[in-house]
Amino acid sequence: MGFFNRLFGRNKKQEEVKEEIILEEKIEKVEEIEKEVENKVEEVIKEEILDTHENVEEEISVENNEEVEEKEIIVENKLKPEIIEETKETQEVPEEKIEVVEKVEEKKEEKQEVKEEKSEGFFASLKEKLFRTREGLFGKIKNIFSGRTVIDEELYEELEDLLIQSDIGMDMTVKIVNALEKEVKSKGIKDPNEIYSVLKDVMSRFLIDGENNLDIRDGELNVILVVGVNGVGKTTTIGKIAKKLKNSGKKVIIGAADTFRAAAVEQLEEWGKRADVEVVKKEEGSDPGAVVYDTIQVGIDKKADVVIIDTAGRLHNKNNLMKELEKINNIIIKKLGHSRYESILVIDGTTGQNGLTQAKVFNEATKLTGFIVTKLDGTAKGGIVFSISEEIKKPIKYIGVGEKIDDLREFNTKDYIEAIFD
Repeated sequence: MGFFNRLFGRNKKQEEVKEEIILEEKIEKVEEIEKEVENKVEEVIKEEILDTHENVEEEISVENNEEVEEKEIIVENKLKPEIIEETKETQEVPEEKIEVVEKVEEKKEEKQEVKEEKSEGFFASLKEKLFRTREGLFGKIKNIFSGRTVIDEELYEELEDLLIQSDIGMDMTVKIVNALEKEVKSKGIKDPNEIYSVLKDVMSRFLIDGENNLDIRDGELNVILVVGVNGVGKTTTIGKIAKKLKNSGKKVIIGAADTFRAAAVEQLEEWGKRADVEVVKKEEGSDPGAVVYDTIQVGIDKKADVVIIDTAGRLHNKNNLMKELEKINNIIIKKLGHSRYESILVIDGTTGQNGLTQAKVFNEATKLTGFIVTKLDGTAKGGIVFSISEEIKKPIKYIGVGEKIDDLREFNTKDYIEAIFD
């Protein structure tokens, strides 16, 4: 029975992947057609304006200088992009051109429908992936408000207990409950059933929003330094980021600077093949700093857009970790000529408050710019994202909710809150 269930599960996953590929192909096809048609419309309009320009030149050949300058300004203004757009809307267009414009509008609507369909499917998938978190302790939180008739200290104490159990931590829990009490009083809420939606809003404020995208700038070499202890999914996460960036048109190079663990290099090489990106490596036990130096130099020489550097996940003690990362940071700054690069810590979402401890230690060793929280599909807690975001004051860049490449999701505060509170 177990075999058939597994077989059915694999077939179901294959069907889901096929549907995603079909949606992507639809979007690409619509974009190509839309671009082609819009270019044709613009060419026709520009030709008509240029014809007007030629007629004006013939007319002004016999007029005085003031009239010449005035008419030249009129024509120059007509050739401005914003005027061309206005002309598209106001001029009388022949019937065949109207058909072309209508075709563009139809394709725009079709493209929007496909995007909305994909977006809805993407969010539904996130809700499904975070099922354990939503139905676990966050489900219990929702239940403590129902069936009550008064809002009292006992209610808030029970809420505190559940928040602590969800890996939010004591300090973060106190901040949330205090903020919630103030909000409930200021709104004059008397019905306990109304508190759950207020709690949702209060907790969302403790997540850093608006800085969640990787800082990738065009026209220069971007470095992403990835740190984290062994077992958090660091190497796999690097491979997934590399593939995502490569799929978006970026030239990516990976540096295998975790030279103390042979399996890490092998994993990166495998991901390098999947993503079709180069992996810079040295023999096991080599100086990690030398790998970092070589990787950035290769990136410069080959005009790469992004260099992603893996680092050791375990050293003998905290002091060794500090020194190694400090050395790597100095090499990156020296090679780039500036300190503007991403330093991302990968944390296992199932480790709870231990993840927050790791974040504090690594933040001392390197100037972290953000976090990636993995394995959130495997925990019924999920509160670690709040304590990390608030305690370290750094944004979460990605969350991992499964093994597929699309299961490494760009973190979106609104989507995450909706998925765990729904």
